[in-house]
Parts: sequence; C-alpha cells; structure tokens
Amino acid sequence: VEFSANGGIPGIAGFTTFAFGLFLLTFWNSQPGSEALVLIAAGIISFFSVNPYLLQLVDWRIFMIEEAEALLHSSKSMNKLLKTNLTVLLILIISSIQFGIMQAVIDTLSGVDMYFAILFDNASLMLAPICLGLYTNLSLQAVQILGAFPFLMMIFFSTTFSPGAGVDGLKNLRYLFSRYYLFCMTPSVDIMMEGCPESNNLLYLILSSLLIVFIFLTVIGGMALRSKLQKKKHSESKRQSMMTMEYAELQVELFGEKALKKLKHIGSNVDLKSLENSVRSKSMEDDGTSSDEPVTVSDETV
Repeated sequence: VEFSANGGIPGIAGFTTFAFGLFLLTFWNSQPGSEALVLIAAGIISFFSVNPYLLQLVDWRIFMIEEAEALLHSSKSMNKLLKTNLTVLLILIISSIQFGIMQAVIDTLSGVDMYFAILFDNASLMLAPICLGLYTNLSLQAVQILGAFPFLMMIFFSTTFSPGAGVDGLKNLRYLFSRYYLFCMTPSVDIMMEGCPESNNLLYLILSSLLIVFIFLTVIGGMALRSKLQKKKHSESKRQSMMTMEYAELQVELFGEKALKKLKHIGSNVDLKSLENSVRSKSMEDDGTSSDEPVTVSDETV
C-alpha cells in the first residue's frame, strides 16, 4: 500500500532524486571552506524531501482509527508502531543519500562520526511531526505548527547561522540543539563556534536530538497520570455518595431486596438491618398480611 500511487513513497522517491540531482550538479567540486553551506543546503533538501510524508501522517492516523473501529480486526497501537518504523526507515535512507551525495561534492565531510551526526541532526527536526501526527489527536494544522517548532527554534537559538552571536544568557540555549554540535564537528566553522565540547561531542549531539522525544514522553506521561488521578478522585467521590442513607433508601425503593445485596457488597455503612426490616414490612403490607396488624374477630363469625 505504501508503494502505491497514493501511498506517498513513490512521490518522495521522485522528489528526492530530482532535488539531490540538482544539488549534485550545482554544488559539484565545492572547495574546502564551504562545508557549512554544503551541509545546510543538503539538510534543507532532506527535510523537505521527508516533510510531505510527515504531513500525511495525520490523515493516515484518522483513516486507520476509523477503519480499525469499523472492521474490528486490527490493532491501532501496532499499526502506529509499524508506521513509525517505516517513517524512521525513510529518514535513515534519505539521510544516507544526503551523506553519500555530500561525499561526491566535497571530501572534507567524511567519516562515521559525521554520518551519525547528520542522521541524528535530521532526526531532531523530524521526530516532532511523527510524535504529534501519530500519537496525539491534534488536527493537521496544529501538527504543522507545532511540528515546525524544532526547525524554527534551531534557526533562532542554535547560533549556527551566526556563530558567537546572541544575547548573553539566551545564547546558552544552543546546547539544546544538535545542529550546534554538528557545526562543532564541521571543518572551517568549528573554530568559530563558541564553547564546543572538548570530548563526547557526538554523544551530546545524539542526546540533544532526542530531546523532543523526551519532552513528548514526559508530557504524555504527565497527562496520563493526571487523567488517572482524576478518574480515581471521581470514583472515590461516587463511592462516597453511595454510602449515604439517601442513596440506600433510593436503591431500596427502586429495587427492593436486590438492592440490599448490592449495598452489602459495596460495603455501605448504613443500617442495612433496619432497611431490610422496612422492606419486609412493606412487602407484607402490600400482601395485606402485616405481622403488626392485630387480628380481630367479627360478630358474624361468633
């Protein structure tokens, strides 16, 4: 299905081939010193190659949920997990293409560390639409706006577009963005970056690229915990209301002796014995054989 005309993969493949083909032609024989420009241009192409597929995740999620509820034959969670794996695989493939094309146009951005740095830097900009598009109930417009925030914040706070610039204190936010650590690994621009780590640069890059996932899981976990506490509070409030004499009398009025068993089961602290006697007394009155009514003998009987 994903490789059909409506699946999205063929369109992504076509656009990626076209865009990186133009990149190869226009950046061919790039000279040392232009690494930052090559890196930014290739990263933008990768982002816009994957972005159409990320935007259709909302429509896919809505359609999948409706189909699963109608047919009752598939797991929504499993479908979301498979879609997530496919999207991550697509990011991996396009990032690998980006790295290979960059090797063709300039030979100073090579090495295993640079490959993983490019991969996780791309992922840091694309994980937010995946999380919001598949694992929330947000609309397409909301996902587009919130999903673009990592890219927008990276431009403002990573200091990679103007190394060393920014207001003191505010520019310390650069340590939260993987693009900052990527530029600390990039020849000719690394000496311009302020405060680059002396070691474990790749580790910091990977951790910062997963910051969006950590924040998302924290928010989702907090919301789930809040919902659980609210349900527990509502259940406790409901249970307390079921312990009152008014509730017990209403249940007895509606269901008779059956209500007594239910009240006993839930641990009601009302006087069930008096209620039971009341029910029996009322039942006997309805039958006209109340035990409290005195027996009289008429004159005719005598």
